[in-house]
Amino acid sequence: MSASRRKGTTDELGPDEPEQPDGHDRSEDPGGPGGPDGADLLAALLDGMDAALCAFDADGVVTHWNREAERILGWSAAEAVGRQGFAGWAVREADAEEVETRLMSAMHASGRQVHEFALLTKDGGRVLVRTQSAAVRGPDGKPAGLYCAFSEVHAQIDLERSIALSEALFDDAAWGVVLVDADLRPAVVNAHAARALGTGRTAVLGRPLGELLTQGVEELENALTHVLAEGAPPAPAEVWVGVRTPEGERRRCWRSGFLRLASPLAEEPVPLGVGWLFQDVTEARQGEQEAALLRFRTNQLHRAARAAAECEDPAEAATVHLDFALAGFADHALVDRIAGGAAADAETVVPLRLVRVAATPSGGPGPSALTGYAGLPVRYPEGHPALQCVARAGSVRAGAGSGPAEETREWARARQWPQDTVHALCAVLRSRGRTLGVVTFLRGAGRTSFERSDAMYAEDVAVRIASALDLADLAGRGDPA
Repeated sequence: MSASRRKGTTDELGPDEPEQPDGHDRSEDPGGPGGPDGADLLAALLDGMDAALCAFDADGVVTHWNREAERILGWSAAEAVGRQGFAGWAVREADAEEVETRLMSAMHASGRQVHEFALLTKDGGRVLVRTQSAAVRGPDGKPAGLYCAFSEVHAQIDLERSIALSEALFDDAAWGVVLVDADLRPAVVNAHAARALGTGRTAVLGRPLGELLTQGVEELENALTHVLAEGAPPAPAEVWVGVRTPEGERRRCWRSGFLRLASPLAEEPVPLGVGWLFQDVTEARQGEQEAALLRFRTNQLHRAARAAAECEDPAEAATVHLDFALAGFADHALVDRIAGGAAADAETVVPLRLVRVAATPSGGPGPSALTGYAGLPVRYPEGHPALQCVARAGSVRAGAGSGPAEETREWARARQWPQDTVHALCAVLRSRGRTLGVVTFLRGAGRTSFERSDAMYAEDVAVRIASALDLADLAGRGDPA
């Protein structure tokens, strides 16, 4: 036994008679009333480590050997403790001198020394390990031995890869990465995700998703809750959200993937949160939606033209065009003609009066119906969108805004539209260089406002309705009263 071991600076923990590292008898150091003594506590700490650990005294004799070292190399503590170095059992004879020199050099170096060795297992195999060694100093400050923590290189590389991947994702990834805690609040956010959310990386942390998004919050929270409870979904999901920005709401489509994060240190999986990765696919989805909408509207115009060609009455053909246009486009539609027939210049018609000739049912969406050519003019107030449309010979869009429901209903009543109207689009009816009237499309609160592409479609429908009404006039139906 070495001098340092006789002094009790460090000693082996054999299976039969463990001793305190300071050389005291365990009966003299109970470790507190009813508590474990120092040797038991040290043994438990060593055996509970995730890394393999062995220790040497100043003469290079193995003094400690934990269970992880036994798992990796197969040598038990009883077989390892007391051996002189690794030579002949844990290291090949040819490599023993080099390994011992590099290990023992840690006793005279400052800090930890990192090395890679090929060690032998009990069954004769070889394992490449990465070691971290550092000196253990006695009460006098002189080296009394060293400890050596080691792990299989592939396990260490896996850990380093995981750490490197995490750092890369949260620094350089070209898609959004958000770590959401169990309370569904962002805990870590990368730069890309912070830009997508319209805020800084630290400003978003700990805030509810409802403070960051105006739309899509419930869908996202449902997805996160499901992942926490059941695990990751089988495929990515596309979520439309409204992002709060200083300029207002910005609508985006995020293709999202979710991963449940669990602690690897617990016996039972303990959820740490959800990893949420997303890409902005708004432009692609908007392009697909616009292409699908264009195909649908083109098919509707084609079907309407074929159906209208079978109508003997041109005025009925006009309502056919109107009905086909309504599908997926608007809730209600109105057709008003200029009293007196038509005008080459609408501004010369004084006063300008419009007569209702066709409309959808006012109680709810449905097929339009002719109201006849004999009737009273529609009493639109001055500045009404339909009057503006005729006066300008161009399309006019109008909306009730986002005020209270009663104000919205009053806005619709004042314009003589169904009370559930929120958005309106008026397109002029022109044929043979003359203005015949106006067609008005109306949407309720469940639809979005009319856009420029909607106005272009309404103008295409208006051309067909105007041609049918003009043909009805030529066929002798007579002019409006």
